[in-house]
This record gives sequence, structure tokens and C-alpha cells, in this order.
Amino acid sequence: MKYDVLIIGGGPVGNYLATLLAGKMDVAVVERKGHFGGKACTGIIGAEMYESLGLPERAILNAFNGAFFISKKTVFEISRKTPQAYLVDRKVLERELAKRAMKRGAEYYMATGFLRFKNGRAVVQHLDSKFEIEAKFYVGADGVNSTVAREIGARTEGETLKGWELEILGNFRRDRVEVWVNKDLNPEFFFWVAPINEEEARVGTFGPVDSLAKFLKLRRLDGGKIVEFKTGAVILGWRRPWVKGNVALLGDAALQIKPTTAGGIVFGAYCARVLAKGILNGNISRYERECSWVRNQISFGLRVRKLFKRMSQGNIEEVFEVLASEEAKEIIERSANFDDHVQTVKAILKSPRLLAKLIRISPMILRMLV
Repeated sequence: MKYDVLIIGGGPVGNYLATLLAGKMDVAVVERKGHFGGKACTGIIGAEMYESLGLPERAILNAFNGAFFISKKTVFEISRKTPQAYLVDRKVLERELAKRAMKRGAEYYMATGFLRFKNGRAVVQHLDSKFEIEAKFYVGADGVNSTVAREIGARTEGETLKGWELEILGNFRRDRVEVWVNKDLNPEFFFWVAPINEEEARVGTFGPVDSLAKFLKLRRLDGGKIVEFKTGAVILGWRRPWVKGNVALLGDAALQIKPTTAGGIVFGAYCARVLAKGILNGNISRYERECSWVRNQISFGLRVRKLFKRMSQGNIEEVFEVLASEEAKEIIERSANFDDHVQTVKAILKSPRLLAKLIRISPMILRMLV
């Protein structure tokens, strides 16, 4: 079997790349699972980026116009008139992108796992049968535990976090996400509540699983009304190189993941566009360099992550007091971008008054974020 491009991994990013290349090149996708979806994924994607990437409308479950930010002592709300983010059904997203790619000519091999490279070919296995696929370009979009990354000798430097998410019944405001920061409950990460509708939401965190149980009690959610529970792991950091010869890493396989929220679909899809351009031009050597926007976001996000880990809950409370001010909320509502955290933080730090207050809380803020 011979193709122009073999994409290893049929998740949202691998399938998105397939849609960009199918019809212009001979494309094959191998997916280890026999179905789409199944991974723990909250699926919150900025509305502006979702639409600009041309992702399928059918996958959208809900739209958020704002968010509640909640610490132990402070609650503040950020609100806009138009949707700022969408909650998506990951299984539908993957299926719709795969169907789009198939209609454009891509060939899919489901329940087929990548084993290794041998003499320039990919060795894959479907059930008990092993066979080889030859391609001009190979793309590893096979997740954080990427076999392709291992095969090309990519080095990983990062922090591994275990994540827990459940879908639960309760009473929720449909158009608002909730972000809870309480390091006394979980020193590793924040908690999120992402409503699917008024009576069902996705609730989760990264870190100790018992912290999620404690949060359910704090949020007054009934542990007996959980309708789905998923777990997974993420690595926040760097994996390099993204390219070796005719092999490229994409999405979670390249750790194109937001260190602030652990989301990866947008960064991966953005880099898929860059990679597709290189593949179509027959040269992927500049792929990593031309994904500079994502690399800058990751670098900045890692500094924010480092700062968060060093801060006490007392520091968090002081920061919340600053962000809850009318000046800060006005700046956030005017300038914030769901998928561009650099833009959001820089807009806040441009205010001399807010910057001075944050520095008084901790000089680390200036050293690490400016």
C-alpha cells in the first residue's frame, strides 16, 4: 500500500489534517480504536477559533457567553453578549471530520494500530494481521503517549497530570462556565463546571481524585447522580523535535497543549494548517518554526503554570480581588481571547494600576509574565 500521506491517529486533530489534504493528495488514516471518541475531553473551544477553523457545527452542544470565577472568598463574573466558547461532543467532532475527509477521498483503517517504522515504511496491525504502508510523509497524531514520537527519538520534558471528569445532574446556568480555584482542595489545578444544558454538566480537574469528590460536596452536587465518569492523562511541557525527516508530530503527540487549561484541539488544529501547507509544498522542515504562535502560547502558559504552582491560596485570593475590580473586568471583557492567553494577560498588565497591585501581591508575577 502506498500513499502520499499516512496520518497515524484518528482523533480530532488527525482527522482535521486529513480534511485539509484529502482531495489534493492520496491520504490514509490509521486509528487504533475501532470507533471515534471515548477520550476524556471537556471539549470547550473558543467560538472565534472554532468558526475560523471551519469545525463542524453539528458537534456543538452548548455556547457560553461568559464565566464565573470562584475562589474561597471571591466570586466575579465575566460576560459578553455573543458566544465566547462552545462545548462540543468530541465523538461527533471526530466522526464529522472523518466523514468530511472520507468524502474528499481519504481512506481510513479503523482498529489498526501503528507498531513501528521499518525500512521507511509504517508497520501496522489490524486484529491478527500485520502489514506495511508506504508514504511520502508520515504524521504522528497519536496522542501524548505517541508511538511515533518514540520511534523518531523525540525527547519529552514536562509535567504529567492525571485528569478526572464526570457528567452529572444538577442545576446549572447554561450559558456560564464555572472556574473554581481552591488550592486547599486541590493544589495542582482548578476545577471546572461546563454545563451541557440546565440540568447536566461536565465537571472535572487534574490532580488527586479525592479532590474531585470533595469539590462535588462543596458545589453541592450529588455523587449519586453521575451519569458518566472518564479519566485520562496529559503532559504539559515540550516534546522535540516535531519533525524528523519525512515524519512530523501533531497535536497531543507534539504536546501542542495549553499549559493553563490542558486543552489541545485548537493548538493542534492550528498547527495542522501549518503542516498541511508544508506537506502540499513538499517540504515540512519549517513546520515547527512556522507554528510560532502555538510555541509562544505554550512558553507563556508554562510560565503561568509555574507561577500558579508557587502561589499560596492567600496569593490566589489577592489576585482574585484585583481581577474582580471593575477596571480589570472591563479590560477582560473588552480584550480577552479564549484561545490566546498571552493577549488576555498582556491586556491586564498594560494597566499601571492593576500591574502595581499584582506586583505588590508577588514580584514573581512581573518576573514570570512580563
